[in-house]
Amino acid sequence: MASSSLLCFGLCLLVLFNACFAQIEQVTDITREGKQQRQRQQRFQTQCNIQNLNALEPRQKVESEAGVTEFWDQNNEQLQCADVAVFRHRIQQRGLLVPAYTNTPEIFYVVQGRGIHGVVFPGCAETFQDSQQQQSFQSSKSQDQHQKVRQLREGDVIALPAGAAHWIYNNGRDQLVLVALVDVGNSQNQLDQYFRKFYLGGNPQPQLQGFSQSQGGRSQGSQGSDDRRGGNLFRGFDERLLAEAFNVNPDLIRRLQRPQIQRGIIIRVKEELRVLSPQRDREQEQEQEECEETPSYERDNGFEETICTMKLRHNIDKPSHADVYNPRAGRVTTVNRFNLPILRDLQLSAEKGNLYPNALLAPHWNLNAHSIVYVTRGNGRMQIVAENGENVFDGQIREGQLIVVPQGFAVVKRAGNRGLEWISFKTNDVAMTSQLVGRASVLRGLPLDVIQNSFQVSRDEAQRLKYNRQELTVFTPGPRSQWGLTVA
Repeated sequence: MASSSLLCFGLCLLVLFNACFAQIEQVTDITREGKQQRQRQQRFQTQCNIQNLNALEPRQKVESEAGVTEFWDQNNEQLQCADVAVFRHRIQQRGLLVPAYTNTPEIFYVVQGRGIHGVVFPGCAETFQDSQQQQSFQSSKSQDQHQKVRQLREGDVIALPAGAAHWIYNNGRDQLVLVALVDVGNSQNQLDQYFRKFYLGGNPQPQLQGFSQSQGGRSQGSQGSDDRRGGNLFRGFDERLLAEAFNVNPDLIRRLQRPQIQRGIIIRVKEELRVLSPQRDREQEQEQEECEETPSYERDNGFEETICTMKLRHNIDKPSHADVYNPRAGRVTTVNRFNLPILRDLQLSAEKGNLYPNALLAPHWNLNAHSIVYVTRGNGRMQIVAENGENVFDGQIREGQLIVVPQGFAVVKRAGNRGLEWISFKTNDVAMTSQLVGRASVLRGLPLDVIQNSFQVSRDEAQRLKYNRQELTVFTPGPRSQWGLTVA
């Protein structure tokens, strides 16, 4: 009898716990859906009266001691529609991009070069430390410890949450080129819909802080001079208060607030930058690449994805990572919340395209995201069509140019004789596309009679429209290229 009572009691507890966990999971899902819905509502308020699109060049260039920062005009109607801002860093050898943070999530792509990247998360431990064996002859004050640093290389996509301070150093032999998108329409941005950069070091020029202010995007507020508005974050504090907070001499604080030499935000390191970083051989790099190829749900044990150890980087250039591959036409690779989980919180994703000479990317539209396309190499032709069937863009695109494809607008790309490569930043963590042509197209899903009657064609013509192109997403060039998309 006693054992029977205990068994009943245990079953009751099991049912109760299952019910509680189910409710907790349901509340969590509702909370997440509510957050995503609020963000979608915020984006919905953006004006997208697009009549004409253009391939955009950077609007302003700001030079620093060891590099250049270039901005696209955030007040351009394309970027206003997508609610984003875009800029590009060109960092010379031994150039250091000083620590800074933004009021919005940021995602950037390494176009060229190699480097190291550090991100500081509040409350996380300084896990990179000098070993006692190596530092036993030095005083404890000369020893260093800091948060994790990561290696950067061409093809890397890096995601950063709002307010995360980070820095970048070029330790390679070539110029390090990065193109970055900041999502000002994201729910993590609690300010207005303009991106601000908060620099912890250097002496940034006024144009680098609240870039859109200088373009008439919003009122200036006070009538102070550019000298008053320029400077790093420490400049505005009283030097005595900072000296007390740091427990240092006020003279040191003055040098911190107002560096004597105007070096900008990318400064040259006289000697090689000394940071603590594990030295990895080729075998270790291969192990890391294999780990990146493993789906996150297969390697997650509940510990890896804490805020302090979360994965921020994913290389999108490796051919073995391709989601779609045609040996005669090219490949397309995506990074989203499934292979870079932090993107789930940032509500962003990216796509890397590589078309061989004269190859064609299937006409398609974005179901749930804007697509901000940056051409990394080569050239080609691109057409974009609005909801009324009007062609809002039909022109050449080349390396270094930017164009926005609004949600739902149909687009087609054809590579030139040198091929075409691009990176697309998308305003959804699981951005989806739907093709107009090809093996996975919307026409393939329609009955022949629907195609025949919708377009008023014969059944044989409807069958050719539906089945003539057997390839998926990336199409090989063929004799039908004479229809007008050939690019020099």
